[in-house]
Amino acid sequence: MEKSLADKLKEEKQNRFHGGLYDKTQVSLTYNSNRIEGSRISEEQTRYIFETRTIGFKEEEAVPVDDIIETTNHFVAFDYLLDTLHLPLSAEIIKTFHRILKSGTSDALKPWFAIGDWKKLPNEVGGERTTKPENVETEVNQLNEWYDNPKNITFDTVVEYHYRFEKIHPFQDGNGRVGRLIMFRECLKNNILPFIIDESHKQFYYRGLKEFERVPGYLTDTCLSAQDTYQQWIDYFYPEK
Repeated sequence: MEKSLADKLKEEKQNRFHGGLYDKTQVSLTYNSNRIEGSRISEEQTRYIFETRTIGFKEEEAVPVDDIIETTNHFVAFDYLLDTLHLPLSAEIIKTFHRILKSGTSDALKPWFAIGDWKKLPNEVGGERTTKPENVETEVNQLNEWYDNPKNITFDTVVEYHYRFEKIHPFQDGNGRVGRLIMFRECLKNNILPFIIDESHKQFYYRGLKEFERVPGYLTDTCLSAQDTYQQWIDYFYPEK
């Protein structure tokens, strides 16, 4: 029986196979997801950190320490994603993604910033109000209950979950990165072709989130386009025999 994509990625991770789809996914997902949120680390620098576990940037390429920490944290978060595919999506898994991503950053030193826990202060996204802190836990649990209802989770279900998650905006910061990790995880877990939102498509992605209730196709089409790219990678690394 042919191995699933999830099994292939986990196998490459466990065998420390270099130069394959696991490595490419780690670098691309980390770079693009962080870049969408304003990270100044380039894709080449991201690859260098992943492959060598060192920094070694030139003086003129200086970047904020938090960008470096969040890059290395994202690699760990993706491994956690692979290691928990046998478990249903839960609030605990979502909080752990956030804890991993934000550990060791300057945000962790702020007394009001809850690492690995729901936000304590109200926030906005794109000028729009989000769920009040006191309602976050209830709304996340309701979202997860809605998500668990369908017997067969589809691509459209995963995309809608992402929109609804980002609308809640359950964390003080890091919501986009956590949300995109969840999307990749749930696609992989449910044998749906996963995808990585390219930072060059950031404006299409943001428009898709903002206009989802009115025109869900904006976000869906952006994700479908990203799926096409990931399929090309799969075809290259795992050609049919």
